[in-house]
Amino acid sequence: MRKRPLRRWLLLILVLFIITLGSLELLQSRHDMTLRQRLLKFAYPALMWVTRLVGKNNDIITHSAQTPPVSFYGLSAVSIEGKPVDWTLLRGKKVLLVNTASDCGYTAQYATLQTLQDRFADRLVVIGFPANDFKEQEQGDNVSIASFCQRNYGVRFLLMQKTSVVPGTQQDPIYRWLTDPAQNGWNSKAPSWNFSKYLVDEQGRLTHYFDPSVSPLDESIIQALQ
Repeated sequence: MRKRPLRRWLLLILVLFIITLGSLELLQSRHDMTLRQRLLKFAYPALMWVTRLVGKNNDIITHSAQTPPVSFYGLSAVSIEGKPVDWTLLRGKKVLLVNTASDCGYTAQYATLQTLQDRFADRLVVIGFPANDFKEQEQGDNVSIASFCQRNYGVRFLLMQKTSVVPGTQQDPIYRWLTDPAQNGWNSKAPSWNFSKYLVDEQGRLTHYFDPSVSPLDESIIQALQ
């Protein structure tokens, strides 16, 4: 009869321990993060667990590689520092293109994207496209976005200037290519939320789409890179 009270006390101690660890992490977070951003970072593992459990934002689309009607390497973009990026330098490497945001439940994927870039540095280029398209979760300017990513998540992979990634008159040309079958050859799937991911192979052919709840280190992405 004494075991039940003991188990309850142990469970209470465990819960208090987890809450304490979370509080310490929030207090030790970089000073340029808002309270919302700190909470989102702390809650990210739970978000990923829940979305996997309910099957939300977990779509993966694959397609056999085919030469696109419009060359991927004929596109152009400008980095977050305002410098033109020579898109032809991407030839011979896989390219993972991700629409990003600083105030999203998935923002912690900045860190795992950097881990992925470091792990496959010889064959992969990760490119982030900050965008304010979903619930206005990226309201900063280019300077503040770059600082936030570097200071809080150690981002060193390539970031483009803040843009729009959803279909419409303001859609970035790169994302128009990614979401228009007349240009990429087959795909019309637009980003479902922040941190949707598109994979282009070494010949400039779109081969995969991964929803936001598919972690950058998910086995499906790792296999696609190997």
